[in-house]
Amino acid sequence: MTEQTQTPPAPETGRAAGTESDGDALLQVTDLVRHFPVTRGVVFRHKVGAVRAVDGINLSVARGRTLGLVGESGCGKTTTGRLLTRLDEPTSGQIVIDGHDVTHLRAGQMRPMRREIQMIFQDPYSSLNPRHTVGAIVGAPLRLQKVNVAGGVKRNVQELLELVGLNPEHYNRYPHEFSGGQRQRIGIARTLALRPKLIVADEPVSALDVSIQAQVINLLEDLQDELGLTYVVIAHDLSVVRHISDQVAVMYLGKIVEIADRDKLYFKPRHPYTVALLSAVPVPEPLSSPTGQRERRQRIRLEGDVPSPLLPPPACRFHTRCWKAQAICRTEEPPLRELIPGHQVACHFPENTPQVPEGSPESTPQPA
Repeated sequence: MTEQTQTPPAPETGRAAGTESDGDALLQVTDLVRHFPVTRGVVFRHKVGAVRAVDGINLSVARGRTLGLVGESGCGKTTTGRLLTRLDEPTSGQIVIDGHDVTHLRAGQMRPMRREIQMIFQDPYSSLNPRHTVGAIVGAPLRLQKVNVAGGVKRNVQELLELVGLNPEHYNRYPHEFSGGQRQRIGIARTLALRPKLIVADEPVSALDVSIQAQVINLLEDLQDELGLTYVVIAHDLSVVRHISDQVAVMYLGKIVEIADRDKLYFKPRHPYTVALLSAVPVPEPLSSPTGQRERRQRIRLEGDVPSPLLPPPACRFHTRCWKAQAICRTEEPPLRELIPGHQVACHFPENTPQVPEGSPESTPQPA
């Protein structure tokens, strides 16, 4: 790996990751951690380590906004979504939803909060019970929460089906009678039954055909405008995230390495990992250069495999694959700091950032 001697930019005091200045936060996450213990032994099991799936993240999502959470497989996106919906118990940290601390609520205490936050699951085939009718599936949240709705559960379910683009007459049908896109619409209708304020969508279109993905994404956007929903969208498809998100957070090995408004992040990414991810996005119609030649984005191929979350690299977790890594990257963890308003990066040597001129006192090389 070739090393280039640079001086990290001076740290700036930034806001909490994802903080919006134009609205109050519906979701506030502080130092969220989830470690899965690794044990050994059959009778007397003892802990020998821990998988650091989520290792101290900070997020804030304003009402009516959409946060996209992206990263490669194994970075902790889905675990984060399960923590936000309290389908999994955090190791430490704090989760505040609409002013209520739900971090360590028991199942009985969490039940009323289920009306506030719901989840759209990735697989529309396994997330629906094949033995239940559509009416039973969509109406289940109303029955479990003992919600009295005007006109009865059946009428309410039929209205939900119509809201997501399905025929109300599908009430008595079974999931196997529907296509993948229709099944995902059924899952969305079930999510909307309790009129939640926050929806965590875990790869909502990754299991669908490309021709259907746009329809489901447009449906989610229309529902957000109509019902004032707040989304946390987990995805690995950067094109989908760009279309639906207001803000984008990039995760790597359990940590958030960059977070910014969508246009800022896609136009000028700062973290090397984000630059590498965006370089892999196909460009169907590249812009023409002044010479008339089609400009192609330079493909950055990261060397090596993703380190194990059981034993992540010290300091900056990306330094084992980064082409800009220097001595400080191996010894000091970069904080998530605000380089420009609304754009935070955890990197000692961010991309697309003016560097200190050569010959200045700050440009003295550091020993490797």
